[in-house]
Amino acid sequence: MSDARHLLVVDDDPDMRLALELTLRKAGYRCTLAADGQEALDLLRRQGFDLVVTDLRMPRVGGIELLERMSAAAPHTPALVITAHGSVDAAVESMKRGAVDFLQKPFGPDVLLAKVSAVLGRPAAPRRGRPRTPFVAEDPAMERVLSLVEAAAATRATVLITGESGTGKEVVARRIHELSPWAEGPFVGVNCAAIPANLMESELFGHEKGAFTGATEARPGRFEQAQGGTLLLDEVSEMEPALQAKLLRVLQEREVERVGGRKTIPLELRVVATTNRDLPEEVRRGRFREDLYYRLQVIPIQVPPLRSRRRDILPLARHFLAAACRAYGLEEATLTAAAEKALLAHDWPGNVRELQNAVERAAVICRGGPVGPEHLFLEEAAVRPDGGIRVDGTLDEMERKIILAAYAQHGHNKKATARALGINVKTLRAKLRAYGVEGAEPGGEG
Repeated sequence: MSDARHLLVVDDDPDMRLALELTLRKAGYRCTLAADGQEALDLLRRQGFDLVVTDLRMPRVGGIELLERMSAAAPHTPALVITAHGSVDAAVESMKRGAVDFLQKPFGPDVLLAKVSAVLGRPAAPRRGRPRTPFVAEDPAMERVLSLVEAAAATRATVLITGESGTGKEVVARRIHELSPWAEGPFVGVNCAAIPANLMESELFGHEKGAFTGATEARPGRFEQAQGGTLLLDEVSEMEPALQAKLLRVLQEREVERVGGRKTIPLELRVVATTNRDLPEEVRRGRFREDLYYRLQVIPIQVPPLRSRRRDILPLARHFLAAACRAYGLEEATLTAAAEKALLAHDWPGNVRELQNAVERAAVICRGGPVGPEHLFLEEAAVRPDGGIRVDGTLDEMERKIILAAYAQHGHNKKATARALGINVKTLRAKLRAYGVEGAEPGGEG
């Protein structure tokens, strides 16, 4: 019994303390009991514990204060908190203060033991600091997004992030991961639109040696690679119907079976999916499974387009400009007042991605000098967001505006732009050279 994991159980209700102790001792854990947070802190200063299981509402020192003070008293000790039924705000607050997971009352012995086992099965790590991915959001339109991100991060619930191309859906997904109790685990992404359908099943679920021609060795899939962390299914709406059915089963059963294998592998991870399509409409048209849609959107988060959160434009532009100068070894650059005015006047059909590319290009052209509107190459889109056409200039001028707007909207990806415009890449490359922007592009064919 000396090798048993040692747990500190903190609750002011003696009956609850006894029930927790009996359940945990029966499962082979050693237990020490504390009646409130102050008593728990005194114990933590004198000896080490593998896990703290604590209620939130207690006299003297409550659960939230205990979590805060544990950062100094026991920075490597994980904490599992017990919250009242339906108290999502309390759960979110406890996660922000360093808890690794929570239990909602009422819960049975099996749920308690499963949570404890999951927490103890993760590698020990210091209590989380600030997220690593920059997240610039000053517009009120992003407040709801941020609150949903924090709520989602506190649980292992599946999240569906929707929004136009280039709005920053992957950044939101990474933020959820980095705010979660599993931030030290892997963040694994897979672009469902970029991988051929015949390879996608093996990519997601893995395969055994000899499962198909070319499978010379066993290989884990993205689900296995994301164990203990987060799996991002980017543009999930592009997945073939047959694969949608297999994905649904994996999400329901929380286990995966490699292609050509017979062994089921239990999964301990969170799934985040993104799409730029209207999924209810895709369901109505029979292109996306309705049951999979509801399985994915346990917590739905819609990221608004940049034109709907204009207070984010200049902070984002300054952030991207500083990042580009660092990346290219340039002196710190600034935006002129005229450049800021031009940025605010633009509609940004390509959203944050278009803004990032425009600012990065300007930094390269200016070599660290002041950025003016002439360096941004901002062309008003000839096609309005409502679908109407604005005739403004000669045919050649209109063609130039349409090509540059499409180029920006597709993140300066020549292949995607050419495909959208119905021309070949060679023609597009010649047009861009004629407009004087091809040589300035830091990106490739992409």
